[in-house]
Amino acid sequence: MRRAAISSASNIVEGSGKESLVEFIRYLEISFGSLRELNYLFSVAKRLGYINEADGFTCESKLNENEKVLAALIRKLRQTNALIPNN
Repeated sequence: MRRAAISSASNIVEGSGKESLVEFIRYLEISFGSLRELNYLFSVAKRLGYINEADGFTCESKLNENEKVLAALIRKLRQTNALIPNN
């Protein structure tokens, strides 16, 4: 869970340093995958009783919100990239 959480943020930071929009979008997609992985791991931890329902629900709600924001950013950047000539 720690690895997936750190990976998500790290990929956003790493991608922001890339020279092309296409590369940045790719790193955002990887970050999104890490968020999905973390969401799954929270659901497994809840089912196995490692975390209580209330804490699990709170974390999953925050993860879902982050997924929505990141997905919207990826969509917007893809639209922007489609408008740039020679892409």
